[in-house]
This record gives sequence, C-alpha cells and structure tokens, in this order.
Amino acid sequence: MNDEIHFSSISSASELIKNRDISPVELTEHMLRRIEKLDIKLKSYVTVCGDQAMDAAMGAEKEIMSGKYRGFLHGIPLAVKDLCYMAGIRTTGGLKVRRNFIPSFDSSVVNKLRRAGAVLLGKATLTEGALSAYNTEFKIPENPWGENLWAGVSSSGSGVATAAGLCFGALATDTGGSIRYPSMASGVVGLKPTYGRVSRYGVMELASSLDHVGPIARNVKDAAIMFEAIAGKDALDLTTINEKIPSIAKGLTSDISNLSIGVDKKFIATGTDVGLVKALNDAIDAFSQLGARIVNIEMPRSDPAKLRDLWLPIVGFEAVRTHADNFPERADEYGGYFRSVLDLGLSMDMSDYQLAMKARNEFALDFKAALDKVDAVICPAGGVVFEVDKDAQYGNQEGMKDIIKNFQGQFTIPANLAGTPALVVPCGFSNNQRPYTFQLLGSKLSEEKLCRLGYAYEQQFSWTSVHPTL
Repeated sequence: MNDEIHFSSISSASELIKNRDISPVELTEHMLRRIEKLDIKLKSYVTVCGDQAMDAAMGAEKEIMSGKYRGFLHGIPLAVKDLCYMAGIRTTGGLKVRRNFIPSFDSSVVNKLRRAGAVLLGKATLTEGALSAYNTEFKIPENPWGENLWAGVSSSGSGVATAAGLCFGALATDTGGSIRYPSMASGVVGLKPTYGRVSRYGVMELASSLDHVGPIARNVKDAAIMFEAIAGKDALDLTTINEKIPSIAKGLTSDISNLSIGVDKKFIATGTDVGLVKALNDAIDAFSQLGARIVNIEMPRSDPAKLRDLWLPIVGFEAVRTHADNFPERADEYGGYFRSVLDLGLSMDMSDYQLAMKARNEFALDFKAALDKVDAVICPAGGVVFEVDKDAQYGNQEGMKDIIKNFQGQFTIPANLAGTPALVVPCGFSNNQRPYTFQLLGSKLSEEKLCRLGYAYEQQFSWTSVHPTL
C-alpha cells in the first residue's frame, strides 16, 4: 500500500477498492494508525470509533469480494462532525451540558453515508454549539499548516482532519460560514448546499433556519461525491425539498464554455489581503481562458459588522429555543461567548424576531437578484487564515472580538441568509505558505454549475495536491 494513500482522493481510493488493489480493512487500519500517531497534536477528533470503523470496513470488504460494490464511497473512511447523531456514539455538539449524550439513532446524513458503504472513523471536534468559540471542556484543533494558525469556526475538526489526511472527507455544517471558514483555513474544498437540499434530522441545531449540512473534501469531485450521497428529500425533515439530485461527479468535465462568472472587483478587494486579491484575479483570468464568460456585476453592499448585526439576533432567538432544556437553568456550564448569544435570544420576543426576519428577507432578495444574473459569483471564502491566541478561542469577549474582525462575514453570511449554495476551492499559497482559496456563490440548486466551474479550475492547477508536512 502506498505510504501516501491517506492523501489520495476519494475517487482514486475507490477505484483501488473496486479493483481489489486495496481492501477497506487495510485502508481503515492505515487511517486509524495515522490518527493515533498524529491526532494527539492536531486534536481534530473528539471521539475515534475504531472498533465500529473496523466492523464497517470488514462488512464493506465482504460485500465487495462478493461482487456487491455500492459506489464511490464503499469502504472509504470518512469523519463526521460531532453535531451529527451516530447511534451508540457520544455526540457532544462541543457542549459541556451534552458531553455524555449518546443518541439511540443515526442522523439521516450518517444513515445515508452508511447506506453508501462509507466507513465512519469518528466524530470531528467543533466549537461550542457550532458557534464561534470553544468550551473549555474540549480541546481546540490545530491547523496542519501551522500550530499558531486559526483552524476556522465550528467545523474546524472536519477541515483539519481532511487537510491532514486523517480522513478522505468529512461531514460539516454551516450557519454563517462554518463549512467555508475551515475549508479556507486548512486549504481544502467545502460545499455548502442549498438550504433544504440535505436533511438536518438528527443534527444538533444552532439556528434551524440558517443551518446547512455539507461536505468538506480535498477536491471538488470528492465534495460532489459526498454531496450526492447525503442530499435528497427526507420525510423526517420537513424543510427538505423534493428536487432530483443531479449526477454531478460522473459528469464533470473541463468544458465551462456555456457558463458565466460574475465579478465585482470592489466587493472582492474591500478589506481583503492583497495577496489573496491577486490570487483571485489570477483565478478570474484562468476561468476566462477556460472559456467562461466574465461579467461585471454589482453585489449588494454591507460591511461585516452590519451583516453580523442582521444575522446574530436570528441565531440567538433560534438557538435559545434549541437549548431550552438546559438554558438558562444550567447557564454556568456554557462558555461565555455562547452564553452571551443565548442571553441575546432570551431578551428577544416574537416581534423582535419577526423584524429580524423581515430585514433578512429584504437583504436576501437583493442578494439573490445579483446571483441570478450569472451562473456563479467569485469572491473570497472569508479572507486568509491568520494567527490566533488559543486562549481567546475559549470565548473571552475581547479575544473573540479580535478573532471575529479577522474573518470577513460579508462573503459568507449572505448565502446563509438567502439559503443559496457556495463552493470553496484552493487557489494558491501566500509567501509564508498559508492557503489561499476562492468562493463561488450560486443561485438556489446550482450545486452542479458550481462544481463544474471548480473542477475545471482544479484541472489546470496542482493546488489540491499540495499537502501540509506533518
């Protein structure tokens, strides 16, 4: 077995499994050994499910040897964000109050991964309640590109594990950027689907009207493979939509001559690192050379602070109702930052929430109108990864202010307010080897177009084949 197989793509590893050049058992054993060796430092997993993973790998191997091959994910080791229920496995949500919670059933997304034959290695570390800070009960994942670098917000463990070759892809969630920030920080691919395209049943909520479940992977095709496996109507989640899931992964080509990309140079550059702006402009040139039509557009303007003021009351109001069984009765078990957001929600009444939703819908209409002019809009995925004080990430108010001002919510929050899809793709590195990424924003149900664009770009460059040295 290739010593570097942990950095292979899902599609490459699946071909080896399908052809019986490698067994799911060998692959899972390799990944578990790697986790044991490296995750002491990286802390991307809060729970490793070694015995359960080996049982699944042996089951997959038996099926494949008997000629029952299920598809791309059969026998592939993946990680699951610790918001998603796995029957009999501790699911904490990063919360001290739920540190010993063990669900009796699988979430719909976990069930779908199991049906696809995936091997689930364990539960990925996350921030408290999937917001922005960690509870002191839990360890903070370390960015594999540098121990002093931010690893992103709530899906940080999913991003770190994927980038470090501790899984082939991971389930993640996104309420205001939590698929996209970790993908940006760790230099991997993240796909936030259209709201309702992936079931949230059995996934701990932060804010039900803003939460999205999606994949983090090492390339666009892998993200598409995972998306196809987990998407679709679910009778257990009434917010899911009854739309046919396109067969994206098998149809990806470098031909994007019939697609258009919207560019707002001022929107891209305002407050953005100059090195990233250059990388984005290079990506725009590459798309033009690949045949995509580049269209100048104007995105709705709103600075990060104003967008956060629009977004946060909705989060607070919905989150405090999610946590009603424990908050405020057990408020002292919540970290300071998350507690402050729950307090905000507690101070609101229905009329406050309705006003916040009205402002949200007004902004979303303008945002969707801009997206509808093109097939995708290119912009940063939230900025560039930055150095961070680990202690500040545990929710100190002043420390959190310093962290929040470093990531650019104007590029992430709008897609949650509007429920539209977004794709993060690596596009280079800074002079000090920090990953650069761009984001493609699309109108509702445009995941296929976003993946076609991202895949075509990937084929021209080798960014996704560059991995951190561990």
